Amino acid sequence: MKSLICKSIAVVTICAALFSFSPMPGGEGFEISLNNKVMIQKFGNEVNSVQNIQLTQASPNDQLIIKYHHCGKVGKNRILAIKDGQNKTLKEFHYADAATPVAAMSLNVKDILGFKKGNAILKLFYSSSELPNGRILASF
Repeated sequence: MKSLICKSIAVVTICAALFSFSPMPGGEGFEISLNNKVMIQKFGNEVNSVQNIQLTQASPNDQLIIKYHHCGKVGKNRILAIKDGQNKTLKEFHYADAATPVAAMSLNVKDILGFKKGNAILKLFYSSSELPNGRILASF
């Protein structure tokens, strides 16, 4: 009887361990760097919260690098857009289809600062074939 209980517990433990792993690799998320210094890195449920990036110390020639992760898929028809506080698109930047699941998209700081007037809020918006409704990545 003791042997049967021990075997049952062992089977339940093994099954619980096997089912605790996700069969799908990867995860959705993004990373924004300014001159190779990571400013924002969000994955999973964090991607829905918008963080503000201060560009007051940035030079117009500085580069923002954006990497978007689509759960291990290659991004297609990738677009970064600068939008105003009313979600009106001010400018779009189109990027070639990625060759790898995470391909960098670069954006000059001057392309953002050119639209910044006073305390107006600007938003960095990303969309692709994998994310057709898009997502706000950050505000400035």
